[in-house]
Amino acid sequence: MLGSTQDLSGKFALDTNSLGGLKQSAKTGSPEALKETATQFESLFINMMMKSMRDATPQDGMMDSQQTKTFTSMLDQQMSQKLAQRGVGLADMLVRQLTAQQMGQQALAIGAEQGAGAAAGGLPLNSAAGGLPLNPAGGIALDSAAALRMQRASDTMSTDRAATTKSSAAIAAAGSATANKPAHVRAFQENLAEAAAEAEASTGVPAKFMLGQAALETGWGKRQIRNADGSASNNLFGIKAGPSWKGKVATAVTTEYVHGRPHTRVEKFRAYDTPADAFRDYAKLISSNPRYEKVMNHGGDASTFAHGLQRAGYATDPQYGAKLSRIIKHSLA
Repeated sequence: MLGSTQDLSGKFALDTNSLGGLKQSAKTGSPEALKETATQFESLFINMMMKSMRDATPQDGMMDSQQTKTFTSMLDQQMSQKLAQRGVGLADMLVRQLTAQQMGQQALAIGAEQGAGAAAGGLPLNSAAGGLPLNPAGGIALDSAAALRMQRASDTMSTDRAATTKSSAAIAAAGSATANKPAHVRAFQENLAEAAAEAEASTGVPAKFMLGQAALETGWGKRQIRNADGSASNNLFGIKAGPSWKGKVATAVTTEYVHGRPHTRVEKFRAYDTPADAFRDYAKLISSNPRYEKVMNHGGDASTFAHGLQRAGYATDPQYGAKLSRIIKHSLA
């Protein structure tokens, strides 16, 4: 029953009472409890990956201490739990694998029941196989439905084991690649990865492409447009505030290229409450505006996407496509 499971999405990662409740609910074998247990395992896996990434970076700066390391570890655990709720695929595969095992056990139970009936009717039993009836060739006699369920369970378990191995290897490779990047690139990705992933889920615009464009527009977050009071406008994509924009506005000096020559201008830009709002607005613009229809048909290729934006008139810099393509391919690879 859904109400009996322990939803950890809104709880503190170190809440032992929640983990204890999860342990008890997992014993019921219900699909909801199985899902929560697999999600918590995925959280632990992500936390181990984040810890290995932390260990691979220097942590002996002037601002580092045992206390900062402790709080960083706590933050990583909480972040791991949040990421696991969104899912990286490991929990889903665990659920499928464990469900397949349950199906196999149910099929064996059905076979055992049929074996009891067969014994009563005079069929020989195979004591080594747990009392299941023998077919004429000496094998275990199951009905076709039970046999089919067992075969499907076996096939699913084999497939999921291979998929789990590949997924784990891919996650480990991604963690290793991130650890080798410059500190400012890692920080930029870690701060905005969740917002980019949410925008991708709702619009289909690849998160990595959006992160690359945000990096190009803001110089990895160092040249962000500011509001009049000096606060961040969270405009990560240089989107201007046209007549149709009804939200907040920030004014900034920008460089526009006219016939290949740079000209400095003062323009009005959209301002957002959070970076996530900027990602949502940008992704909506790219995915719904007919002007960028061809950009969406990028086929997963960074160069096609980047140069398509330039041809559609997103930016006037003649090198915009090449710059964006280079960042996506090399800095975020």
